Amino acid sequence: MGLPTGFLEIARQDRPYEKVEARLKNWKEFVLPLAPAEMSRQGARCMDCGIPFCHNGCPVSNLIPDWNDLVRRDKWREALEALHSTNNFPEFTGRICPAPCEASCTLNIDDNPVTIKSIECAIVDRGWQEGWIVPLPPARKSGRRVAVVGSGPAGLACAQQLARAGHAVTLFEKNDRIGGLLRYGIPDFKMEKHLIDRRMRQMEAEGVEFRTGVEVGAMISVKSLLEGYDAVALTGGAEAPRDLPVPGRELEGIHFAMEFLAQQNKRVAGDDESRAAPRGTISAKGRHVIVIGGGDTGSDCVGTSNRHGAASVTQLEVMPQPPEKENKALTWPDWPLKLRTSSSHEEGCARDFAVLTKRAVGSNGRVEALECVRVEWAKGADGRMAMQEVAGSEFRIKADLVLLAMGFVGPRKAGMIEQAGVALDVRGNVRAAVDDYKTSVPKLFAAGDMRRGQSLVVWAIREGRQCARAIDESLMGASTLPR
Repeated sequence: MGLPTGFLEIARQDRPYEKVEARLKNWKEFVLPLAPAEMSRQGARCMDCGIPFCHNGCPVSNLIPDWNDLVRRDKWREALEALHSTNNFPEFTGRICPAPCEASCTLNIDDNPVTIKSIECAIVDRGWQEGWIVPLPPARKSGRRVAVVGSGPAGLACAQQLARAGHAVTLFEKNDRIGGLLRYGIPDFKMEKHLIDRRMRQMEAEGVEFRTGVEVGAMISVKSLLEGYDAVALTGGAEAPRDLPVPGRELEGIHFAMEFLAQQNKRVAGDDESRAAPRGTISAKGRHVIVIGGGDTGSDCVGTSNRHGAASVTQLEVMPQPPEKENKALTWPDWPLKLRTSSSHEEGCARDFAVLTKRAVGSNGRVEALECVRVEWAKGADGRMAMQEVAGSEFRIKADLVLLAMGFVGPRKAGMIEQAGVALDVRGNVRAAVDDYKTSVPKLFAAGDMRRGQSLVVWAIREGRQCARAIDESLMGASTLPR
């Protein structure tokens, strides 16, 4: 801590965006980096707070005050080493993590928090530019083979850590490209996919074998993996979307968000339309789009629809509108409830809260409108919040395209999960404890959204790293991998 009064003298400076009219014309990232000198100034805002509550907010336990101060002192390479000691892929989290660490920042109690996410991204981007990030192959091989199923952030982190421990790792992915939802769920304007490809090349040099287009549970059995490998990690994510069981759901023009987002990512990757959309093109161009669900996935649908050239975009949320500012005295250092306006919302979107969709209506088999009603939330007799329809508040909204972005209910059961015969928890996720990540089946481990349910990329990376240590410890009796 070299500048004790930095937080008093320096104002928070966020990374700027390209103007809306420019960024809507392409699928490129539009967040503009700050100059290194300004990043150093931002690092100087980190307080000598004694107890770094940012660690409380960061699932991977990033050494945030350490690399903030290293950036302040222009020691970027040392900052990169500190950053990589806890996070395999800071270029992912530095772009798409909502930054719960900033909500927990001590400076956030009565001021604006340190720009932790921006500093993190600047460190790793500079590391790649300078050539500091290189493969780290193991000094010796263990002779043990491990299969990792699913190439999202949990699978990638697990595979990289295991390879660095000396194990022969094969990563299986059912899709044609590596990355899971990083590849086919996150729009390119939030994170370009060459970032994944760059890490793949590093991991291949470290000994990871990638096998795409292989669906475990269909093309290859779980039994054969357990017979052919010393350990198997299930990191397939929570892919079962929450549906909207209302009359008219079967109408054409109502789709799950991931169908819509994955198609566009495949187009940007260069796939022709027959490959990007084998079951038919989902386009928002000229349409009145309704996005049901107020989270990040819904926001991604908004941004994608605007780039398609939608006639209008409306986002509906069944929960009441949050306050514009959080009650910091009540919530800090936890993640606060407040109204969050994303860059996609700023590009053009009407938002409506406390709205329940009752019916989809249309003609000739295609959706034309949604019938909705307003709801109120109040505590029921059991103390839990309950929803009640407001009498006489029914209304209809025009809808040519409806995108369901209401989250996920857990992993897909058909195929791999059913075949594996693993025990599930009460929410339908694969049951495994965080101390050893072992499932009910010997040699079979689970991590990430498949184990904990729908969550953040940073949580997936944490679980992948911890699962790798658990596997290493199980195979070797002890492990030097960090948790």
